[in-house]
Amino acid sequence: MDDCLKTQNNNYNQIEKAIKYIDENFKEQPSIDEIASNIGMSKYHFIRVFKEYVGVTPKQFLHSLTLNYAKEHIKESKSVLDSSLDIGLSSSSRLHELFVNLIGVTPKEYREKGKNVTITYGYGETPFGEALIAFTLKGICYLGFIDKNKEENFDRFYEIWGNANLIHDNEKAKEYIENIFIKNKKYNLLVKGTNFQVNVWKALLNLPNGVVTTYQDMANLIDKPKAVRAVASAIGKNHIGYLIPCHRVIAKSGAMSGYRWGVMRKKILIAYEAINQK
Repeated sequence: MDDCLKTQNNNYNQIEKAIKYIDENFKEQPSIDEIASNIGMSKYHFIRVFKEYVGVTPKQFLHSLTLNYAKEHIKESKSVLDSSLDIGLSSSSRLHELFVNLIGVTPKEYREKGKNVTITYGYGETPFGEALIAFTLKGICYLGFIDKNKEENFDRFYEIWGNANLIHDNEKAKEYIENIFIKNKKYNLLVKGTNFQVNVWKALLNLPNGVVTTYQDMANLIDKPKAVRAVASAIGKNHIGYLIPCHRVIAKSGAMSGYRWGVMRKKILIAYEAINQK
């Protein structure tokens, strides 16, 4: 399975290059030949890589990245949210259905940054690039994608859990990553945040796969319609990427800016989920 993740990671890197090129030349609507040539691949190899990674052709994939698609999808998603979230955020049945339990640290653990807690962390390849993952006996406590700066990612992890007993184990980390991204195994999530932040993250867990929403709708969802900026700030402080799907929240205009782990990665995650939603 490790070979499968390596292949997907390599494919992700190629897709990221392609999307960057499309973003920079969007007004000219480049052809598949132009995109493939720009990233140093033949047209048919490019199409094959896309289909292996996403399951559809590049044209179908690219359509899901357009601004108009995002705007339309927000409208569709709002109705989905209205119907799927009417049981309320406090309902344990919804979290049980997702097979995910979000656990907040105690106030003491919050102050002490995980003191006396043993945390294992390590690096591994995912279908969306390399990642740093960390976990305790209670569950996953950090998942962050890495672009160019490994140290910056580690510094953020250390800022949150720096006082814990840290154990570096890449092999164990790869096992967790494989369970999450290949086997779709669900883990409890251990988060460190204020009550407000935890409530926002719980709301994110209730977003169905393939659905995008806006910061305003998230604020309405937690009954804080005037707290859009605070909601955006809480989303930005999410330290368990992908599993707490902060990438599914975009601006009302359809713009996809402000993702901690890169706007290109955010676009790929949204498009991938939209096409592969179950």
